[in-house]
Amino acid sequence: MAARTVIFDLDGTLADTSGDLIAAANACFQGLGLGDKLDDKDVFTAFAGGRAMLRLGFSRGHLAWSERDVDTQYPVLLAAYATQIDRQTRIYPGVEAALAELAALDWRMGICTNKPEGLAETLMQRLGLRRYFGALIGADTLPVRKPDPAPYREAVRRVGGLLARSVLVGDTVNDRDTARAAGVPVILVTFGPSGQAVEALSPDGLLHNYADLPRLLDQLVGPD
Repeated sequence: MAARTVIFDLDGTLADTSGDLIAAANACFQGLGLGDKLDDKDVFTAFAGGRAMLRLGFSRGHLAWSERDVDTQYPVLLAAYATQIDRQTRIYPGVEAALAELAALDWRMGICTNKPEGLAETLMQRLGLRRYFGALIGADTLPVRKPDPAPYREAVRRVGGLLARSVLVGDTVNDRDTARAAGVPVILVTFGPSGQAVEALSPDGLLHNYADLPRLLDQLVGPD
């Protein structure tokens, strides 16, 4: 029987990266003489991506701005983020223990994220988790990104899994839509930026604690 496979989102699923993302966006606004425009209450926007943070910050200023300003500042944001990628980021409780248990149970594991691949690789190495994952697909690995199903399918392929015996673990509607497009089950965490509100997205499973992940996966994929 084909190996069972679980593919994880990164930001808001494996780790709370919002503090470092917000700091990187604020570095852009500071460089423009605008001061900090985002704070720790903007966690949901932080997980929506760099451009979303820039748009929100610019909207809080008193100067006219356009998408050209967002495009100009986006590489500045990425450069700032690269220098502070793990200063405030924290792995969610129970993640490493769950990954170790899944590895012992012969699950194939990969990452499918909309963070640029190079930054995701750096972060996973810094967090000490990269060794658990047979593949990492980022926003720029393929010509498309989530919710297009191609990155998910590629992650499954690279770890040697079978789509029909795979599950996506994420935290947002983007992950739900990716799983639906790929025709696979999705588990959404309730400790990410949306909290319990993810229940309204009708996922196949809700994860309140990483200790429950092996049991949830068994229910959705079946025994090895």
